[in-house]
Amino acid sequence: MATIKHLTQRTPHVSAHELLSGFHPSSRFGDVSFESYRPDPSQPSQTAAVEALRAFAGGVGQPQPGPLRRLFGGGKSTEKAGIYLDGGFGVGKTHLLASLWHAAPGLRAFGTFVEYTNLVGALSFRRTVEALSAYNLVCIDEFELDDPGDTVLMSRLMRELADAGVKLAATSNTLPGSLGEGRFASVDFQREIQVLSDQFDVVRIDGEDYRHRGLPEAPKPLSDEDLIAHIEALPEDVVVAKDCFPELLRHLASVHPSRYRQLLDGIDTVVWRGVEPVSEQAVALRFVVLADRLYDRNISIVASGTAMDQLFTKEMMSGGYMKKYYRAVSRLTALAREGQQGDGA
Repeated sequence: MATIKHLTQRTPHVSAHELLSGFHPSSRFGDVSFESYRPDPSQPSQTAAVEALRAFAGGVGQPQPGPLRRLFGGGKSTEKAGIYLDGGFGVGKTHLLASLWHAAPGLRAFGTFVEYTNLVGALSFRRTVEALSAYNLVCIDEFELDDPGDTVLMSRLMRELADAGVKLAATSNTLPGSLGEGRFASVDFQREIQVLSDQFDVVRIDGEDYRHRGLPEAPKPLSDEDLIAHIEALPEDVVVAKDCFPELLRHLASVHPSRYRQLLDGIDTVVWRGVEPVSEQAVALRFVVLADRLYDRNISIVASGTAMDQLFTKEMMSGGYMKKYYRAVSRLTALAREGQQGDGA
């Protein structure tokens, strides 16, 4: 029988050094490359994106014009500091961003948007700029702005890193000039949003969610009895985190989202009893962060109760954070399918 753990009994503590050392692609994307990306033949923008990123990788680490030459216009390049992959859910943006990280030379950082904002909270803004200015490339996955503070913060961070000669790469479901729409009064922050937009050349990637191509939607949840039988059938070397879903949601409120990665250390599969729809926005947004970390680590899900595609209310799925929730449903569905098929174990 598998080893049983409980996420609700874990409260990890993470140092600033540990945060910095974790800025690399997850094991799910540890060996990806431009060659392993499979563009959809019916979507030429996917092939075009691969070529654009190959060309961008060739410029990473190249000498930039010095400050005096920039001041007087000598040697000034029209090339922007960053490349921005805009596309829907599951078209392979993270795969391509991780492929760029692997292909680029020198010191590179790879993390999600929320991990960079958490890094600033841990180190301070100035120390974060100083640390990341030593990098050749900073990759930001799932770029999105949820509030005015993030808008101002990331606008300053991207501008200062670009001025330091750092190449930037980002993925998002939203064009740079439209960041923040539906979340807050973004019209009041157009200057900061425009500064962000000015750092990037946009590459559009069209296509449908590959995780659902020709596959069923979220698998039917198991009964509580079947959950027990599933755990008993797992090999002894598998580590399972077994929790009551409502208790897990309450526990997440006591753990900072920057620590969710460490919360899952050593876990192969999560088993949730009594999954139920989430109705509170703050609870749902915390759970989205956990879903992203589960997906990063390819931790399969086995659950009873509500199906993964019914976790969020209709209002949430059509509101300002809908893109976060759609991404979470897409990823949770894939992990739940793996869990019932036994792939994660």
